[in-house]
Amino acid sequence: MTNVSYHISNLLEKMTSTDKDFRFMATNDLMMELQKDSIKLDEDSEKKVVKMLLKLLEDKNGEVQNLAVKCLGPLVSKVKEYQVETIVDSLCTNMLSDKEQLRDISSIGLKTVISELPPASTGSTMTANVCKKITAQLTGAIGKQEDVSVQLEALDILSDMLSRLGGMLYTFHSSILNCLLPQLRSPRLAVRKRAIIALGYLVLTCNGNIFSELMEHLLAELKRNESTSTTRTYIQCIAGISRQAGHRTGEYLEKIIPLVVRYCNVEDDELREYCFQAFESFVRRCPKEIGPHIPSVMGLCLKYITYDPNYNYDNEEEEEEEEMMETENGEDEEQESDDEYSDDDDISWKVRRSAAKCLEAIVSTRHDLLQDFYKTLSPVLIGRFKEREENVKADIFCAYIALLKQTLPIQSWLHASDAGGKEEIPLTMLQNQVPNIIKALHKQLKEKSIKSRQGCFSLLTELANVLPGCLADHIPALMPGIIFSLADKSSSSNMRIDTLSFLHVLLCNHQPEVFHPHIKALLPPIVSCIGDPFYKITSEALLVTQQLVKVIRPLDKSCTFDVKPFVKDLFSGTLKRLKAADIDQEVKERAISCMGQIVCNLGDHLSGDLPPTLKIFLERLKNEITRLTTVKALTLIASSPLKIDLRPILGEGFPILASFLRKNQRALKLSTLTALDILIKNYSDSLKPAMVESVLTELPALISENDLHVSQVAIVFLTTLAKVYPSSLSKISGSVLSELFQLVHSPLLQGGALNAIIDFFQALVITKTANMGYAELMKQLTSPIYSSPGGASVTLHKQAYYSVAKCVAALSSACPKEATRVASQFIQDVKNPKSSAAVKMLAFLSLAEMGRTMNLSAQKELKTVILEAFASPSEEVKSAASYALGNISAGNLKEYLPFMLKEIGSQPKRQYLLLHSLKEVISSSPADGLKPYVEDIWALLFNHCECTEEGTRNVVAECLGKLALVNPSQLLPRLKKQLSSGSPHARSTVVTAIKFTISDQPQPIDVLLKGCIGDFLKTLQDPDLNVRRVALAMFNSAAHNKPSLIRDLLNTILPHLYNETKIRRELIREVEMGPFKHTVDDGLDVRKAAFECMYSLLESCLDRLDIYEYLNHVEDGLKDHYDIRMLTFIMLARLSTLCPNAVLQRLERLIEPLRATCSTKVKAGSVKQEFEKQDELKRSAMRAVAALLTIPEVEKSPVMAEFASQIRANPEMASLYESIQKDSASLPTTESMDMN
Repeated sequence: MTNVSYHISNLLEKMTSTDKDFRFMATNDLMMELQKDSIKLDEDSEKKVVKMLLKLLEDKNGEVQNLAVKCLGPLVSKVKEYQVETIVDSLCTNMLSDKEQLRDISSIGLKTVISELPPASTGSTMTANVCKKITAQLTGAIGKQEDVSVQLEALDILSDMLSRLGGMLYTFHSSILNCLLPQLRSPRLAVRKRAIIALGYLVLTCNGNIFSELMEHLLAELKRNESTSTTRTYIQCIAGISRQAGHRTGEYLEKIIPLVVRYCNVEDDELREYCFQAFESFVRRCPKEIGPHIPSVMGLCLKYITYDPNYNYDNEEEEEEEEMMETENGEDEEQESDDEYSDDDDISWKVRRSAAKCLEAIVSTRHDLLQDFYKTLSPVLIGRFKEREENVKADIFCAYIALLKQTLPIQSWLHASDAGGKEEIPLTMLQNQVPNIIKALHKQLKEKSIKSRQGCFSLLTELANVLPGCLADHIPALMPGIIFSLADKSSSSNMRIDTLSFLHVLLCNHQPEVFHPHIKALLPPIVSCIGDPFYKITSEALLVTQQLVKVIRPLDKSCTFDVKPFVKDLFSGTLKRLKAADIDQEVKERAISCMGQIVCNLGDHLSGDLPPTLKIFLERLKNEITRLTTVKALTLIASSPLKIDLRPILGEGFPILASFLRKNQRALKLSTLTALDILIKNYSDSLKPAMVESVLTELPALISENDLHVSQVAIVFLTTLAKVYPSSLSKISGSVLSELFQLVHSPLLQGGALNAIIDFFQALVITKTANMGYAELMKQLTSPIYSSPGGASVTLHKQAYYSVAKCVAALSSACPKEATRVASQFIQDVKNPKSSAAVKMLAFLSLAEMGRTMNLSAQKELKTVILEAFASPSEEVKSAASYALGNISAGNLKEYLPFMLKEIGSQPKRQYLLLHSLKEVISSSPADGLKPYVEDIWALLFNHCECTEEGTRNVVAECLGKLALVNPSQLLPRLKKQLSSGSPHARSTVVTAIKFTISDQPQPIDVLLKGCIGDFLKTLQDPDLNVRRVALAMFNSAAHNKPSLIRDLLNTILPHLYNETKIRRELIREVEMGPFKHTVDDGLDVRKAAFECMYSLLESCLDRLDIYEYLNHVEDGLKDHYDIRMLTFIMLARLSTLCPNAVLQRLERLIEPLRATCSTKVKAGSVKQEFEKQDELKRSAMRAVAALLTIPEVEKSPVMAEFASQIRANPEMASLYESIQKDSASLPTTESMDMN
């Protein structure tokens, strides 16, 4: 301790030296000391240091002053509160001094101190007290209007403080307001501007009364309209406030808009500019309240975007507009005749620019008005592409690009099935306007101005993306401009990059034929861009060249275009880049891909150049940085229909490829396997057995359950080998097969990997390779199940039985001779009383898989065996037998289906299992096969739709739904009729049946469903709780799989949906369990279903929701039961990315429940599950917080800032937040969750 104070007092002594260098070094050393966390000052040292630094602020030497100011920052957190107050007092006094330099340094000092004060959430009183001191002094300084520079500094510091610590100054809010309002009338514009900024920060944290006082004042002043100059300021102020606190401004819009509209018509260009800026901020910040005013605002924008009174666009088409302008200019001209008007005074461009920006805001926020935009707005914007002022033109382009982005059809599985319908209309309207767009732009592509050319290209790029193929007829008009921008030496590198990226989009989105006439002119500038010294241009040019090669000679269709003249240029330009070793990584990779494409599409024209080029590929294959790209390029070449001769590199290349299979890079393994597969298929005659063996030894290690995708690709490759090189497999069959059997018995195996294994086994048996015949394979597959100890314990996972059964069936279909014997063997296994449950289960599953594809009618005992198994004590065996009956029937409807229906009618005890078999039949039989039996099945199912057992009802519903798909026009009306049934059970069965008719693929039933789904959805108002729950499940399925069914009904459905999210007190009851009372909420499942529907609507029908109403219900869900809170946290995270503005407006109400969840403590004596549940909840809530923090401008919200600092300050929350950040960094970017 003494050591520190001794060191400090030494420094303080040096600071009094006459030599400025001593003072400088001592101050610097002091700063180093203060920045150490460990330093502790005693009271005496604190006093001395503070006194000394304040003295140094007035030092003659500027550098010493600067250092002293920097020391204040770390000092604030090291000294006691009263010392900080001393510092602040002294700085505030100096702020008002006569010396300008002292004033400047003091204001910097104050800003430094404010930025270092601990935030409100740490609970320190110091910050509050210090702020109050500063505020009192500042409001005084602002009020005394003697020196403008003092006022400006004071306003600046006040803004700083309000933005960081506004919430703590609440006692001063009204005095700050009273001090700021008069400044809006200050003669100095700079003062007004800073006052507006300070007011913007004030409205973030002030209470409702102060806000309404401010708004009333502004409205009153706007109505008074004392002078144009103050009116401008008040409109700017309102715009500033709505930018910062849009959600509060909303309720005043009704009064504000008419005033702003009125001032748009005043002859004052600056005022008009501010009016449009205000409109823009309303459109972006209060989207709901501005709704009714959009037409009038848009009308004004369209009027003033063409407002150019001092310029005559000499063109016949504009005559009408000119007449309009002349009437406007009538009154101006007389005033101007006195002093000649010069172009520098013309600020009408500012009006046009702000109108364009406002239009962009309207277009980006109102997707629902797209058709109106194409009727009214699009032609006007296209007409203004001729704007003479560069900055305005850029904004007009931006507005049009925003319109195109809104039109972009949503490319996703959700809408693929909804093709046609509303999405198409704007696209057709746009298609009709394309010629006008090109007419307006193509001349500008050769203008000098780089900025407007870049604007044209970004607009055209967007256009080509929205409507692929739309520019086909206009290529001749665009080519001169493209070539001009590529060849123009004076244009910047960015210009050429933009042109190349447009060209790439153009080549990708249009048919090759349209470019053929222009290749001759287009190629030289592209090739010269490949040679450009700037790597970004080269890299773009290579990308374009790669696409161009596909265009010159498309391999998928015959083409008469003669490519010979162009091959040499393309090849030599790319080769130069391919050879260079000392170039940018991106250029290397693209040169490899581009050359791969050239060899693939034009290899037959390269003759002598081919072998040396392939040798370069071999070199690149050996280099770790370029190997992955090269493997992909080789795959492309090997799959070329031109049969490129790869012999020169196969000998050396194969072992290199084999070695890649050992590497730890997953992408490299996958690409290499694909490359090897193609090489084996297309070049089998050029390969030596030794080459193939080098690959084979690497394969067993790739087959494992740890990475099913790599396993799948490896097995596909093995299958190719078995077909092309049967002999090669005998060497490794042992090791590969043992891995394969392990995989078949793994619980994780399914889908693609399983199908790959089945194909491989079939290939093995058919080609009779390896020493593995049918019997041996069967034995290996089934041995773990047969050898499992005689008890009923099933050692393998259930999934493994299904996998084994599928493999058995595949082998049997490949060797039909063996099949009958095997089937009989399985039947004997089932009949044998000594067989374990596992063996019986496998036997039934295998019979099921075999019966699906083969006719098992030769097995006479099959039916009785299955029916006996229905009485087995083991649940597993029962369900396997039911599955078997279903699949065998599907394979032989004539014999088995009538038998099954008879059993269902006569065996009430076995109904559930028999219905499951029936479900299998309906799901896997073709519609034509089922038609003769439909009536019988339907009648039978209807007898069971009022069953009291819910499980049975669900199976009946699924059968009904899937059966309705067989003959929709007849069966759907019958389901609809059943809706009026008196029994709630029957109604719930019918509604669930409808759920099973909705799938994510287009179906013939869709048109009929769309017509009557509204009737089925009326059950959302059913008096029975359970019917409402299944109705919600059905609605969710529609919203998730086929939104088009319900989009147009949302206005009527949403109120009922939202109604189901409310907690119903009458459904909560208390149950006594021994000494404890336990509450049960019967309404929970229905609420959960309702929230799941809300989540699905977010993904598919966002544009049809009133997002503010939606948020009200999300907000309620945040305070509901555990399950529902989990759901709403996910919804909140999704909303933060989908509609950030709306979430921003509601932040204050959304944060509280999140904060409550994150800071709950579990009672000490709780059970382990309770702790886990709370942890999961907190994680989920914190994920929502992390998502909220990604919203742009969220940091402006004081509530959020305070919560964020609370998280940082609390170690438990901070570590949770960090772990979530790490998780999200490792996840892919789109975090959409499937709720179905």
